[in-house]
Amino acid sequence: MLSFMTILAHVVENPMSIEIPESIKVYGQFIHPILMWGLLALSIYALYLGVQIRRTRAAEGDAKKELIKGKFNVKHYQVGSIVLALMVVGSIAGMAVTYVNNGKLFVGSHLLAGLGMTAAIAVSASLSPFMQKGQNWARYTHILLNVAILGLFSWQALTGVQIVQRIISKM
Repeated sequence: MLSFMTILAHVVENPMSIEIPESIKVYGQFIHPILMWGLLALSIYALYLGVQIRRTRAAEGDAKKELIKGKFNVKHYQVGSIVLALMVVGSIAGMAVTYVNNGKLFVGSHLLAGLGMTAAIAVSASLSPFMQKGQNWARYTHILLNVAILGLFSWQALTGVQIVQRIISKM
């Protein structure tokens, strides 16, 4: 059995000679779609939490007190942070798996929309400090970006299913 240092030395000397086992190549193709479908569901939950925050802001009296107990703002911030991280990691993972299996990326609407979504979610998250200071322009921009992302995400899910179907048909 080779030691870790022997393998590491081989990789450093011959970085392009890494052979990924075929089973990992085959089943690794399904990590990105599964992650993204879970992320779509999590994004819908983040939307729900955001709507609850808007309801809390607009409420008065006992209704507002009751909504505040839900701590929707904290949950939205936490879920949004997870969505941001998973979107970035998932996008990179999808491109990496495609490259490993095909030696290239397929530049098409699925890839370009995914990259656009990843950039938009970074901008959306960067608005948090402004929203915390009560800047309504930041809130509206955040909402607009996230609605656009969710729309693109839904479309991405459908085109992703088509890609998975093509992968399965070639197995």
